[in-house]
Amino acid sequence: MRKPLALLTHAFPFWVLGGAGLAMVQPGLFTWFGGTWIVATLALVMLGMGLTLTIDDFRRIAVMPRPVALGFFAQYTIMPCMGWCVARVFALDTPYAVGLILVSCCPGGTASNVVTFLARADVALSVVMTLCSTLAAVIATPFLTQLLAGALVEVDAWGLLGSTFQVVLLPVVAGLALNKAAPRVVARLLPAAPLVSVLGVTLIVASIVGQNASAVRSGGWRLLAAVFTVHAGGFLFGYLAARLFRYPVNVARTVSIEVGMQNSGLGVVLARRHFADPLTAVPCAISSVVHSVIGSLLAGWWRWSDRGK
Repeated sequence: MRKPLALLTHAFPFWVLGGAGLAMVQPGLFTWFGGTWIVATLALVMLGMGLTLTIDDFRRIAVMPRPVALGFFAQYTIMPCMGWCVARVFALDTPYAVGLILVSCCPGGTASNVVTFLARADVALSVVMTLCSTLAAVIATPFLTQLLAGALVEVDAWGLLGSTFQVVLLPVVAGLALNKAAPRVVARLLPAAPLVSVLGVTLIVASIVGQNASAVRSGGWRLLAAVFTVHAGGFLFGYLAARLFRYPVNVARTVSIEVGMQNSGLGVVLARRHFADPLTAVPCAISSVVHSVIGSLLAGWWRWSDRGK
């Protein structure tokens, strides 16, 4: 049972691509999935992440503080700067620019742990880095968004703070507590948790794409190219930053993946809750597709290059 579940989980780029493509052709299949459904699903995804964590994961931070600190710093400097610069260079319309900046200020995505495993990088480090950036997102995401996007639209940083607390911190802490209180129950749930997360993110992305299918088409290649540039830059500069500090290749790959892959689902929820223009959520939805594809292609390339050696 575990092997089929793992295979389905590892196919997450195809789930996201398939869902987004189907939503473009038949939006009605997914437009029902909105509002509280999206918020609840993201909370469920974050709960699943919490179920995978134990107190020992926090102890790992003490064992590998420097690479974690590097990844954390890169996450909240490289990506926000990329989002702001790319939005200006591509002269995106205001809602698209704000959405791109917002998703760039989000923490690392849970799918990064799957991609790190596929790339044969440091999974333990990936989990700890995702955990740290996720917990810090409660403060970092709203206030970085206000700093960088505040000149374009009014940003309710405190509202973003409250929402991030609800859909990120509380579910993660609940999952951690459940893991501590009922480890046997959690052990039975864990094999299915990653696949549930993948399907949840797929539904969120397909819903937003379906609700804004015409806007996605009108945004065209310029919006897609902007989102691609942000994530490609995150993967590239994350890798280079780790190599600059002379970390081994497996750590550099891990940092690259963590920086390049964002929690786009969180971006979608925050965009829908706190920005009047629904188009603000579109770059966040496209982001989920783009970083999944780039990450899976990189993982395949790195695995192939390791075989060659």
